[in-house]
Amino acid sequence: MNYILIAIIIVNALISYKAFNDTFFFRKYEFHIGSIRAGEQIRMLTSGFLHVDTSHLFFNMFTLYLFAPYVIDNLNVLFFVYIYFASLIAGNLLTLYFHKDDYNYRAVGASGAVMGIIYSAILLEPNLYMYGFIPGYIFGFAYLLFSIYGMKAKKDNIGHVAHFGGAIGGYVITLARDPELFQSETITVVALLVPIVALFFLLKFNKL
Repeated sequence: MNYILIAIIIVNALISYKAFNDTFFFRKYEFHIGSIRAGEQIRMLTSGFLHVDTSHLFFNMFTLYLFAPYVIDNLNVLFFVYIYFASLIAGNLLTLYFHKDDYNYRAVGASGAVMGIIYSAILLEPNLYMYGFIPGYIFGFAYLLFSIYGMKAKKDNIGHVAHFGGAIGGYVITLARDPELFQSETITVVALLVPIVALFFLLKFNKL
């Protein structure tokens, strides 16, 4: 693994474990609409390094471990870092937009950043298979549909909106970096766009 990828995983683990045992620390740096609108914009970044529990942390970091090398190998490590943090912020910006009037809304997780890396990796490696048999674009499509369901159900504290915002970030940045993918990987580009369009359709007709 690239040492920067290792560093990101370690930082996520250390900060999350600190928060598991320190409620004040967790509350101080989580994504919280009221605090952000009061001027604590740093939470837009710090919340991406906090997780609900060890399983949430493991799932995000293991998924990052699986997909990040495809981005690093096809682009470079600096662009990987750019996509990671840009997708994290994109995810939280979309969350802020969706919940701007819900001052009590809280969420944590690196899901936006990781989803941006997933979308980037699938665009760059369309023949990628998850678990040896699930095509990458099917996985990305299904994962975002699950996030849309999570946004509607609102049964947990995981930032499902951030998944979607992060996916948009990874999708747009990667296509801007390599626009030839529109022609060479048209099916993948369209397949990953479907849940994005679906969400805006639901938003337009107030179904979320």
